[in-house]
Amino acid sequence: MAENGAAAAPQLKLNVINQFVRDLSFENILAQKSVNGEVVPAINVQVNLDAKKRTTEHQFEVALKIKVESASKENGDKLFILEVDYVGLFHIEGVPEDQMHPFLLIECPRILFPFVRRIVSDMTRDGGFPPLNLEMIDFVALYRNELARRQQAQPTTVS
Repeated sequence: MAENGAAAAPQLKLNVINQFVRDLSFENILAQKSVNGEVVPAINVQVNLDAKKRTTEHQFEVALKIKVESASKENGDKLFILEVDYVGLFHIEGVPEDQMHPFLLIECPRILFPFVRRIVSDMTRDGGFPPLNLEMIDFVALYRNELARRQQAQPTTVS
């Protein structure tokens, strides 16, 4: 039993300092080809994450990068390409060092995702397509898949 909480775990402190679009690109290939008629799109979404410590104590930068490519289901012609690099600056305290990496690549992107989802929806709509509402992303599964990929990429040593 802890005496007055002295042995309790440190309190988690998480503040979003800032968030912003670092890079945004939308290429409307369909409009450039002046295709007429209804086109049924196939959508491919790629997600990349990056996190790094900033020089200020307890501050981290997390980037959520989304690339969406759309192609015609009939002939495979590209319709549009959208790329967004969205960054959040976070002040984080109370997370143990061994848990910081997963925290940065799971919890922080969860906070950023709704804003990126809105940007993608607005950009596709403004580009002349129906608004693309991205499905929720399972950042835990994404993190685990990346760990498994890195473990497979490491050479095994035989004693």
